[in-house]
Parts: sequence; structure tokens; C-alpha cells
Amino acid sequence: LIIWKDQHCFYFKLQKDEADDTHSAQDETFLPPPLEDPQLNINHPYYDVARHGIIQLAGDDSSGRKVITFSCCRMPPSHQLNHTRLLEYLKYTLDQYVENDYTVVYFHYGLKSLNKPSLKWLQTAYKEFDRKYKKNLKALYVVHPTNFIKILWNIFKPLISHKFGKKITYLNYLSDLGEHLKYDQLNIPQEVICHDENLRRKQKGKLAPVVKVPPPRPPLPTQQFGVSLQYIKDKNKGELLPPVMKETVSYLKNKGLKVEGLFRRSASIQIIKDVQKLYNQGKSVNFDDYNDIHVPAVILKTFLRELPQPLLTFDCYDHILGITTFLLDVELYLKDTASSSPIALGCFVSPEIKKQIHDHLLSPVCIYQFMFMFCQVSQESIYNRMTASSLACVFGVNLIWPSKGTTSLNALVPVNLFTELLIDFYTNIFNSWTVPDVGRGLVPREFLSHGQNMNMNISRPTGQSECSD
Repeated sequence: LIIWKDQHCFYFKLQKDEADDTHSAQDETFLPPPLEDPQLNINHPYYDVARHGIIQLAGDDSSGRKVITFSCCRMPPSHQLNHTRLLEYLKYTLDQYVENDYTVVYFHYGLKSLNKPSLKWLQTAYKEFDRKYKKNLKALYVVHPTNFIKILWNIFKPLISHKFGKKITYLNYLSDLGEHLKYDQLNIPQEVICHDENLRRKQKGKLAPVVKVPPPRPPLPTQQFGVSLQYIKDKNKGELLPPVMKETVSYLKNKGLKVEGLFRRSASIQIIKDVQKLYNQGKSVNFDDYNDIHVPAVILKTFLRELPQPLLTFDCYDHILGITTFLLDVELYLKDTASSSPIALGCFVSPEIKKQIHDHLLSPVCIYQFMFMFCQVSQESIYNRMTASSLACVFGVNLIWPSKGTTSLNALVPVNLFTELLIDFYTNIFNSWTVPDVGRGLVPREFLSHGQNMNMNISRPTGQSECSD
């Protein structure tokens, strides 16, 4: 009887929300469904679900955690969407991030009787997401909650732990997201934006006043975050490595190589802001004062994310997608011929590809230094659990992103694979470069003279010869 009452209330509240939405949407312009992501391959294992754009990667939050969005308005009618496949696709997506801290934004607007999953499906979904998924979920933002959400919470409250419940934040308006996330990185459906504007008109009885945004202040001479590498170089007497990068990389190489979960964990938001302020004011930073190795790791990721242009540059983005799509095809071929291995795949890192990488880099010295550090980190993966693949998942989207919007879920595989190749075949790719800072001891010359990748010694099968270019 209790279950029947809960289900009856569940559907009653949903129908009431639908009626409210229908009434409030009378002044809203109908918008066609979004076009499919052109980067989505028809061979994607979940193409039937992914093509709707229900689940998206949306950059990072203010703590450097990956943000995943779920948009109900993009869910087609139930007869056009297999909800079991939707659950599998959601797990498939989260599996790429659950080893790191991450955030989920749920846009509730658009959930109607035509596209809603069953209550049984919701119960199954909650049970499917075990501790592996809940542990590193640091925040769940529910945007535009309704009465339906409230009754749903009452139904699931006995199943939801108090600790998990504290991670949920309800936001009535999109503007509230700005306090927690980088709003401009979120791929918010136009239907949700229109709904939000409609809610504000109802609240105030008129259009929301235009807020005058003051012009941006010129950066400080000592500014490190949010300015170009050229600006930092000009203000630091021509130094090719920004101070924040030089100090964080040096500290992590000396004290963090064997720390489990390096680059995966977040740090105190307030501490990160304080450290950024110190750097921007040109003051010295002693990371020992914070007693947290994840502080310099997050500072390094934050520095990369706030560059006006990614380290691998906007011009390089399409080249990377093209190169990696070719390499993915090669990898499939090698698997078909039972020849797949990191070494075999590395044989296709040709001189032409190396030249394209070098010619499009914003700062060869910076990427050179990064890849050297990543090689060192991956060599200690038995302790820190950070393989080249793990590092690529964390840093791929911090090294390259498109000039407009954020990297889509469908572009993640090629972006991450490209980053992994840069790490795995560091010497194979970089040993022919002329890098001014090598002489200063940033990257030992003897390392470059090895003529082989560090990871090759680990992964080469017995009796297999080393590949050249």
C-alpha cells in the first residue's frame, strides 16, 4: 500500500509539474532539437543514446573537478529511448571519471510523462551506482527543482545516506550555478535557458534588469593566472617557464611522485584562491605550509585551465582530432592482426606528426617540461596509481580544447589518446627538438640520449625489437 501511494504521488506530482510547465511555456518559442555532435562516430558503442546529447562533459568546476551534465529536456519519448541503455551509457561515461573527484549537474526541466523513466528504473539506477561512483562525487547540483523532485526525495530518503545527501544542492536559477561552476563552460540547452528566463519574469513580474558588468581590470605586472604565456614571459625578463609552473612542477617531482591519486584529488577551494592571490601579487609560495601535496597539483591544473589559449593551441585542436582518429583506426587494425601494443602503435608517430605537434605548440618548452614530469609520474604508477592513460584522462582537456565551447564527450577519446601518446612516446617525439631550457637542467640531457621511451622498457614483449620513427 505504501509503495502504491508513493507511485501514485510520484505520477501525480509529475503531472502537476507538466501542467505548470505547459502553462509557463506558452510564451516560449519552440526550439528544434539540437543537432547531433559531428564528432560522434556511428560506431560508438552507445551511439543510439549518445546522439541525443543527454549527457555531456562540461569542463571543470571551481575546484578543478570534472563536471558532467544531465539534461532531461534532451530525452526523447520513452518509446524512442531504451532506458536500460541510458543507464549503461551513464555508467560508461562516469567510469572515465569516478577514479577522480567529479561533479554532476542535473537539469530537471523537460522531464515529462512522455519521456520519464519508471520509478522502478530510478530505484535500479540508484542501486547500480555503488560506492565507487558515490565516493568521489563531490557535488550534485539539481537545477530548477520542482514538487516532483521533493516527492522523489521522500521516496528515496530511506535509501540515501546522510553523507550523500549533504552533497546535493538545489538551485532555483541558472545564475546560482555561477557561485559553484564556470557558467560559460556549461553546455546548457536553450530550452533550459528560456525556462529560466520565464521563471524570472514570473518572479518579478517583468524582465530581469540588465546588470552592468564593469570593464575588466588590467592584469597586475606579476599576474600569473588568466593571462597569456607571452604576458608572463614579458613581465619575467624573458623566462620561458612561468614561475607558477616551474615551482609546482619542481615541488611535485621532489615530493609527490609516489603519492597515490596525485592529480586526481581536489583541495580546499579557499586555499587554492589564497595561493592564486599570492602568485598574482608576485609573492613567494611555500607549499610545505599547506601540508597537502594536492594543493600544488590543483594549482598546476588551475593555471592550465585559466590560460586564454590552451598549451596545445586552438589551431592544433583539429589536427589532434585528425591524427588521433587515424591512430585509432591503426589500433583497431593492429588488434585485428593480433599485433596491438604500445610499441606497435608508436611506430605510427611519424616525423610528419612530430612536426605538426611542434609547429602548433604555444610553448614547446612548457609542453616539453610537462611531458617529462608525466613520464616520471607514470614510472611510479605502482605507487601513485597514475599510468599514462590516467594522466591523459586528467590533463587531456586541460592541454587542448576548442576555441568555442568545451570538449565534447565524443572528442575525449581522441584528445586523451593523443595526450597518452605524448607521454608514452616522450623521447620518440621530443628527442629531436631544440629546447633552450635543457641546458639549465630542467630536463636532463642524458635522459634525451636514451633514444627510447621509459615506458617501452616496461611494456615491450619478450623478443620484440624497439621501433624507430
